[in-house]
Amino acid sequence: MIIRAIALDDEPPALAILENFCKKVDYIDLLKTFTKADEALKYLRKYPVDFMFLDINMPSISGIDFHTKLPHKIMVIFTTAYSEFAVQGFNLSAMDYLLKPFSQERLLQAVEKIKAQYELQNQNLKMDQQFLFIRADYSLMKIPVQDILFIEGLDDYLKIHIENQKTIVARMTMKAILEKLPVSEFCRVHRSFIVPLAKIEKIRNKVIHIKEEEIPISASFEKDFFLRIGRDE
Repeated sequence: MIIRAIALDDEPPALAILENFCKKVDYIDLLKTFTKADEALKYLRKYPVDFMFLDINMPSISGIDFHTKLPHKIMVIFTTAYSEFAVQGFNLSAMDYLLKPFSQERLLQAVEKIKAQYELQNQNLKMDQQFLFIRADYSLMKIPVQDILFIEGLDDYLKIHIENQKTIVARMTMKAILEKLPVSEFCRVHRSFIVPLAKIEKIRNKVIHIKEEEIPISASFEKDFFLRIGRDE
């Protein structure tokens, strides 16, 4: 189990400490750190993560305000040198609040809460997301998640390619279907393609092979994809 995270703090030394501490936690993958809020927000819009470390007291925007701009629901651990912000952090349903300077042991306490919540969410997902119900051909079509080979986007339509079944065409956006799919099992690899990691047979020259299909990995998605499968490009 790998839990993906980013960190936002306007002080590079604070980020360096977080990186060092996270390297000692085998189930946390701190993908990227940011000193600028707009860059962090841009990244989150493109690459979903499971949680983030978020500094509250930043000059350009407070962590509290940044939290309201998050493009999708993720778990948050707030960090700050000012204890008076703790109540605000917990009012936003933060998983924990780290008061600087904090120790490796204190960070471990915080990420253990993340781990427990992550496991609970994935357990619920496995129960709830064994099937997708997608509206197509004037009906709600029941699709077994484990049978999806890949999803192809065509403007406002999707072609859902399913093993041993007829391809389903639905009026739906890529963003909308990604929100229905288990985050840990599916990855967007191109503006027009989403693939289930378990169905990938091989990758060659930045092309994914699934059954007889060849699916390109675009430059804008390749970094996140290769991080997801546990290797550099």
